[in-house]
Amino acid sequence: MCGAKPSPINVKRIFVLPVLMVLTITGCSNYPRTLNFPFDNGGRGLNSRNSELNPYIAGNFITFTSDRNGSQDIYLFDARNRRLIDLPNLNAFDEIATNPTISEDGRYLVFMVVKQGQSGLYLYDRTTQQKRVLIPQNNKEIRNPMISSNGEKIVFETANNGQWDIVVTDIRGNPINN
Repeated sequence: MCGAKPSPINVKRIFVLPVLMVLTITGCSNYPRTLNFPFDNGGRGLNSRNSELNPYIAGNFITFTSDRNGSQDIYLFDARNRRLIDLPNLNAFDEIATNPTISEDGRYLVFMVVKQGQSGLYLYDRTTQQKRVLIPQNNKEIRNPMISSNGEKIVFETANNGQWDIVVTDIRGNPINN
């Protein structure tokens, strides 16, 4: 028995198991990966000299807020083509825009606007280039809006008598109760 050779099954187990483990571990080495977008002095890239806040990614689109034009505005970056996308009729100098999110297809943006100390929830349609109020500015505080990937539902938090609640609406601002 001292000079007995190991069976082929034991040899396979000794060599195959470590190889499979190494392949499994290295197969996951690309996730997560860091995307590097260079600094752009001209303000037409993702990163600028100013603060870029509230980033949100959906598909190839990254939306965020920045004060690069003198007021806090919403920007949309196409990660595939590495360029900013114009958003006509969206930003206004008398408003502070924040917390933008975008549908997966890039058509709808949902975001908060603070104007004269009151917050409201807005929807911007890139196809029609129109911004409209979903939840008017009132004394209730609204925060953390999100749009579903298909652009059909919107969820956000609202304070009612000091109690934070979650509200779900359609893109017209009508509450969804089911």
